[in-house]
Amino acid sequence: MIPLGLYLHLPWCVSRCPYCDFNAHAAAAFDEARYAGALLRELARAAAAADGRVLSSVFFGGGTPSRFGADSIRRLLARVRAGFDCAADLEVTLEANPESADRARFAGYREAGVNRLSIGVQSFDAASLRALGRAHDPDGARAAVRSARAAGFERLNLDLMYGLPGQSPAMARRDLAEALEHGPEHLSWYQLTLEPGTPFARRPPALPGHEAIWEMHRTGAGLLAAAGYDQYEVSAWCRDGAVCRHNVNYWEYGDYLGLGAGAHGKWTAPDGAVWRAAQARDPAAWMRAAEAGDASGEREFRGAADRMFEFMLGALRLRRGFVWPMFEERAGQPRGAADAALAAAEERGLIEMSAAGLRASDRGWRYLDDLCELFLPENSSNVAEVSTLGSAGTKLPAIGAGGGRRGIERRLARLEAYLPYVATREDVAKISATVSWLMVAAVSIGISVAAMIAGVVGLSIWFLSEHV
Repeated sequence: MIPLGLYLHLPWCVSRCPYCDFNAHAAAAFDEARYAGALLRELARAAAAADGRVLSSVFFGGGTPSRFGADSIRRLLARVRAGFDCAADLEVTLEANPESADRARFAGYREAGVNRLSIGVQSFDAASLRALGRAHDPDGARAAVRSARAAGFERLNLDLMYGLPGQSPAMARRDLAEALEHGPEHLSWYQLTLEPGTPFARRPPALPGHEAIWEMHRTGAGLLAAAGYDQYEVSAWCRDGAVCRHNVNYWEYGDYLGLGAGAHGKWTAPDGAVWRAAQARDPAAWMRAAEAGDASGEREFRGAADRMFEFMLGALRLRRGFVWPMFEERAGQPRGAADAALAAAEERGLIEMSAAGLRASDRGWRYLDDLCELFLPENSSNVAEVSTLGSAGTKLPAIGAGGGRRGIERRLARLEAYLPYVATREDVAKISATVSWLMVAAVSIGISVAAMIAGVVGLSIWFLSEHV
């Protein structure tokens, strides 16, 4: 049976960070009671549609979920447990930001049933936090971690970024070293990227260069490994097997229900059809729809080629890769359907394949975008807007998940965000143009073509030794 997760999106923040492209809304105050009531309505409807499938995880994302009081979280989780068939070891994660964190609040979440806390630290450096537009300072981040431990949380994730405006490799190393001093079971450690439509994309800050980014990644990965952390996914590190099961379900093309403004989701119907859903992004519009009885939003059917691509896009991010029965069950196709792409990937040394399954090789993980491109559908004609009925009249549940801090659609698109620098197509184009100009110049001053070719070959060897 394909695993099932549940995502609840709580969209409000104290302020909007200039790098953020998630469905977050800055507000000094908001109607918590109304929004929680709308979620309770949708939970009852979604539980009925889930039809007895076992729920393995719940994730409160945002926005800033820790702006909601413990009583709201308690009521929502009580409805989840009453309506769904929950796994005995149900993982319940809540995202928190330091500016809305204290021991009493965290203790309330723990008593409500939250058993995993994820704190958006981003940096322990005051200048870096100001550059990121964060609402907390380093002391606030440290206090939030202490409060989480004091409240009894034994599963703690810290979100930390590198490649920040004005950051040097030494600064990035200090950030990571301090995070490790707090002993979190899990670290989400990833490079800042400039996402389209954000203030940072419109007015880019001065970011570290490629060589500095590579040095941050190289030294940081060594620091994490030395501290006993395993990199089980491109941007995720854990110790003692403390993976985020909710996110692993995303990567392995599992199903996920979810509710809230701007949420996205995926559902596999009994007949094997796969659907995706997107809910209204505006919180007021979403609440009106929920109060009217249906906030399920738009739905799309995923064709065979899309399913193979989406499966590979997630599963290849995991260090362990996947086994063939999982591919056949979740992508809905026989192993042979991927033979052409797999042959190309194997020839380029991008995968390690066996009779049991496959994973990205070290080279494939570094060139993950190129690897995933091999599985792109030849066209998108098999993706169509459809009604609320699936193939063979299968009724779809109200679904939607991941529209918040870890929105799966955007996360899957960020294939290069956490990888060391490699030469991009733009780099290659610039190098080619430069070499062509040099060749013309060389001929014009009488230098032999053979000598020039030798110089170009030498330059290429140096470049590849430095960057590949």
